[in-house]
Amino acid sequence: MNRTQPLTFRPTAARYEEELAGFQTGFIQRPAVIYGARSADDVIAAVRYAAAKSLPVGVQATGHGLPGGSEGGVLITTRRMDGVRVDPEARTVRVQAGVCWGQVVAAAEPHGLAPLNGSAPSVGAVSYTLSGGLGILAREFGYAADHVRSLDVVTADGQLRRVTRESQPDLYWALLGAGHAFGVVTELEIDLVPVRRLYGGSLAFDGREVDPTALLRAYEEWTRTVPDELTSSFAAVPYPDIPALPPHLRGRYVLSVRVAYTGSGDEGAQLVAPLREFGPLLADSLREMPYSESHTIHSDPPAPHAYYGDSAVVSELDVARVGEVLSLAGPDAAGMCVVQVNHLGGALARPAPNSVPYREGRFLVRMLAVGERDAARARLDPAFALLAPVTLGRAVNFAFGAGDRTEGLYDAETRKRLAGLKSEYDPANLFRGNCLVSAAC
Repeated sequence: MNRTQPLTFRPTAARYEEELAGFQTGFIQRPAVIYGARSADDVIAAVRYAAAKSLPVGVQATGHGLPGGSEGGVLITTRRMDGVRVDPEARTVRVQAGVCWGQVVAAAEPHGLAPLNGSAPSVGAVSYTLSGGLGILAREFGYAADHVRSLDVVTADGQLRRVTRESQPDLYWALLGAGHAFGVVTELEIDLVPVRRLYGGSLAFDGREVDPTALLRAYEEWTRTVPDELTSSFAAVPYPDIPALPPHLRGRYVLSVRVAYTGSGDEGAQLVAPLREFGPLLADSLREMPYSESHTIHSDPPAPHAYYGDSAVVSELDVARVGEVLSLAGPDAAGMCVVQVNHLGGALARPAPNSVPYREGRFLVRMLAVGERDAARARLDPAFALLAPVTLGRAVNFAFGAGDRTEGLYDAETRKRLAGLKSEYDPANLFRGNCLVSAAC
């Protein structure tokens, strides 16, 4: 039992700004009070306080996502809840609400196991999983949400529940896909997979020397030939000309294909051979590596910054349309835009008892713009409009600052079921951090 008083920070407090800070620096909200949670008891206290005052609740672990709903309300920061417990015999791990994926990878590695983490080790494991969790081994193992054994969650009535597929199947289904719209998850028990090493890295091309659309077409054709054990993405990044970057990236428009393959290195080299032959390479980092180095495949930027982004799950990769998107977002765009195309299918297409939608999608097109929201939207909206004819919907994990737009985040049937469960578990709409399923949002 937690017998200490919860840590609270109000706007006049000296440490309020420090407590509020996160990875996303562009869209900061101003909660009336921040609860720095150290335990589930602190989360219960925060939720009960918010309910008594009729204040909305948001949650923030690492701050990669935007803690929507906390403006003028209650923000619960969970970074102090950083416990990780691996059960090597059961091949599971229990992670508390503030844990980052890098911690889980490090804890699982001595046992020859790995989590279904994403590309950046600094991303929070819990929120990532609640939104689906599209990781670097996704085509082989599916979404991270597909591998959750149990969730400890504080619901709107201020009660801590342990939710499993067997004990509360409806709430289990809703939490795994609709995130914080149904409560504050304080701990997850998730499966680990027996992966010690992989063949991974990236092939980088100069986008001013090779035709981006031609490379994208070659990539799409190549994805038709690869096994489920290979997960990959195509990326187009116009790098600024700044000293902080390596010389081979500085000021270049870089096209790359990122690969993670759990088969042998020799098999992996054979699989990627057609891409290596496409044209001259700026860099080739493909190699066998321990799973603990898998974050180097994408090498996501570690420094906090302002960004806005959205995504489209598409029924097919219309190369001509995405080629137009690349033109709009290329090095001549008004501001820096990053385009990434993830190959879906494989285990991602399998049904699962959760609310992660659009499993029939073949690719995910993601765009991220650096800078202020309105200007970023002005750059990205025309690009997504081009993809509308082949778009099934959007991915919650990649609505970076665009979560206030609820259309397309779920298909009609899933949204209807979520709305019914929202009325049951949170009729006052206390949890608006994932404002996706309530008409009151």
